Amino acid sequence: MYKKLLLSVAVMANCISTNAQTKLADDYKGTRNNPISANIFCADPTALEYNGRLYVYGSNDHQEFVANGKKGDNTYGSIKSIVVFSTDDMVNWTFHGTIDTKKLCSGWNPSAWYRGYGVSWAPSVTWRHNETTDKDEFFLYFCNSSHGVGVLTAESPVGPWKSPNKELMIAYDTPGANPLNSNANFDPGVTIDDNGVGWISFGGLGPSQIMPEAARIIKLKPNMTEVDGSAVKIHAPYHFEANELNVIGGKYVYTYCSNWAGRDATEWNNYKSEHPTSANAPGGGTMCYMVSDNPLDPDSWEFKGYYGPGVGGNNHSHLQKFQGKYYHIYHNHGDILLNAMKKSGAVDASAGDYRSICVNQADVNEQTATVNPVTLNTEGVTQIKNLNPYEWQQAETMVSCGGVEYEAFTNIKKNTKISQLGNDASENLQVNMKAGSWICVRKVDFGTNGAAKFTLRGKGTAKIELRTARAGRPLTTVEFSSTEMGDQTFEVDAAKFKGVKSNILIAVTEATDFYVDAWQFTAYDPTGIEEVVSSQKVKQQRYDLSGRKLSDANNHRGIVIEQYTDENGVKHSRKVVSCKE
Repeated sequence: MYKKLLLSVAVMANCISTNAQTKLADDYKGTRNNPISANIFCADPTALEYNGRLYVYGSNDHQEFVANGKKGDNTYGSIKSIVVFSTDDMVNWTFHGTIDTKKLCSGWNPSAWYRGYGVSWAPSVTWRHNETTDKDEFFLYFCNSSHGVGVLTAESPVGPWKSPNKELMIAYDTPGANPLNSNANFDPGVTIDDNGVGWISFGGLGPSQIMPEAARIIKLKPNMTEVDGSAVKIHAPYHFEANELNVIGGKYVYTYCSNWAGRDATEWNNYKSEHPTSANAPGGGTMCYMVSDNPLDPDSWEFKGYYGPGVGGNNHSHLQKFQGKYYHIYHNHGDILLNAMKKSGAVDASAGDYRSICVNQADVNEQTATVNPVTLNTEGVTQIKNLNPYEWQQAETMVSCGGVEYEAFTNIKKNTKISQLGNDASENLQVNMKAGSWICVRKVDFGTNGAAKFTLRGKGTAKIELRTARAGRPLTTVEFSSTEMGDQTFEVDAAKFKGVKSNILIAVTEATDFYVDAWQFTAYDPTGIEEVVSSQKVKQQRYDLSGRKLSDANNHRGIVIEQYTDENGVKHSRKVVSCKE
């Protein structure tokens, strides 16, 4: 007995020593808030505000990254989906998966190459409430390479999406659009004005000169899925691409990326003499803007100058008001995330131009529709509210992560009709976490009493440490084991989970087929009164710690895993002590 006890102590000591040496995956973001994702390359952002959350959509550069074997240059040809993120605090972002445009648009007119589907770049999004149907409607536009603009619709910002048309909405033969093989009908920018009328801008890649005459704007029919009339030109100086539209202070505000043509002072003075502007000529690759009271009058657009600095390559941004403040949402050409990955050896040195979406605050005067130049930095924006740990938080919600890759996001439901990274809401996504992986959320407010319990919804087995820093000592360590997706609750020391924590990391030190869906804390109640929630067991089964089903749990002695489904269809999983009778 004495020898057995010594052996047990030795084994435990060895386990503790091994766990202490577990190396967590590298941190590519650090304390910065930019980019919004630490593990997914994405670009060409657009955004909308809905029910207290900001939703950001972008070109899925990471799809190209994976298709290229995570090396080489981004040629954009494999981008056939759109990424979706959301936040309510501007720092912790929830990944909602991707919109599978290839599948949704597979039936587009195959007989006309310029109307059929190829790729999906540079989305633009808007929404409205339809008084007739009493439903919210969402409209997502994207460019099909240079061929034209397609549209998808949904009744939720995260889908499911569908294609209302059987081909592109805007193509080479759209009235007023660019003729075949001249310039490009791409990079849409949509807005709905104060009268409920929809407008969309598009165009680009014209001659590299002061007046490429490639920018267009066209009115949309009330259904928002068809154009109404003919497109007209916007005389945008040094126009290149990246069109977006806003309505600010009752005025139409058109934004775009400038080209790299030579700036000639005489040419610019001639432009100023023919068009109403006092602004200086913009630098190459900057974000510029123009203002109008009458969008279909080409001569009404006034050039106001640049507001977005260059980012080292093609520039694409969106101005978005959220919770009373304006934000400049843009993409960076990899000098943050990609270079950090290269430096650590995680990415091949040949990888190039895989972009990341960033956010900085913008200074907008709504009364004059003036946008002042934005300062770009890696610090990003200030978190506008603390994260509430007593609400369910999706595992896909994070400010940063390590060891969690794009491919680690999978669907919980089996035999789903949507793609592996589908257009469903985030509660159908789970994160595959391996030993050494971690996710982090910022500014977590546990309140004055602190937290008494930690609940994790997952599947598989894992040893998990809750930390405040990647290299910090664990606040607590828990062991999770469940053969099916279910909840397990663990007691924690409220004294360690009290007040506002700058960061909370869920770090996995050991794992076997471990998937996390969501997590939540339970507040400590000093009165000792706990709310009793009905959870009648409808279906129950017990397993041993290796995951084998026990046909007769009463014949098993020791700790077992009990799983049951309650009357609401919610699965629960917990460890209990079984005594052999």
